[in-house]
Amino acid sequence: MKNTKIALFKGKKIRKVIYNDEWWFSVIDVVEALTDSINSRDYWYKMKIRVSDESNFQLSTDCRQLKLIAPDGKMRETDCANTETIFRIIQSIPSPKAEPFKMWLARVGYERIKEIEDPELATKRTTALYKAKGYPEDWIDKRMRGIAVRKTLTNEWEKRGAQEDIDYAILTDEIMKGAFDVTTKEYKEFKNLKRENLRDHMDDLESILTMLGEATTTKLHKDRDSKGINPLKKDAQDGGKVAGRTRKDIEKKSGKLIKNKNNFLDLNKKKIKNNFL
Repeated sequence: MKNTKIALFKGKKIRKVIYNDEWWFSVIDVVEALTDSINSRDYWYKMKIRVSDESNFQLSTDCRQLKLIAPDGKMRETDCANTETIFRIIQSIPSPKAEPFKMWLARVGYERIKEIEDPELATKRTTALYKAKGYPEDWIDKRMRGIAVRKTLTNEWEKRGAQEDIDYAILTDEIMKGAFDVTTKEYKEFKNLKRENLRDHMDDLESILTMLGEATTTKLHKDRDSKGINPLKKDAQDGGKVAGRTRKDIEKKSGKLIKNKNNFLDLNKKKIKNNFL
């Protein structure tokens, strides 16, 4: 896998805050890190005018005034942008310091276009990323299978009238509650995860039961020809319960609970991989 790390900010501190469940970054901090301007606020002000004149695009449209810790130690409002908007802002900075990022962004764009032409490349990239993070190959094989099962399910949701941002989360929670008696958020809290992907921190049986719940839900959608959020929700509940009954049966036979607090972050720090992943 090609090296995708770039020394973008060269160790300079970029203030950030979580807003609407995503990271937002201080624009003036990014500008200061990538330019030689002695007044980053003034540079940002003039850049907005220049970009607007050249392309009729308002850089500040997608920015938000959010409170961050100022140099005087007080919380003060400052222009912040999410990752997508920060990318757009950096592209508009005519500075040699921004060139490594622009080259990286161009390469990433090229790679994504190639993946559209050949989806197998996306699978290889995901596998390589998991390997780089230290996941063992047998776990990666199951994770990739889980991704395929999930994709098949969300394709059905899309065809059957579910709305991606809202309904997908509701339907997923119905499967998780049926399988593990908790919502996705509650399961993440149980494993002491914050913004990490829950499925990246499941062991074999957790992953298999999740796949069982989702694969069963997909089958029920097709067999029942369900359409609309309420019928889809009923299928998700039933699919989750199938996985839940399987979980309880395994727990009864083994005498051990399947849902556990283990996560890859803790185990990776301790360099413990047996009995997990």
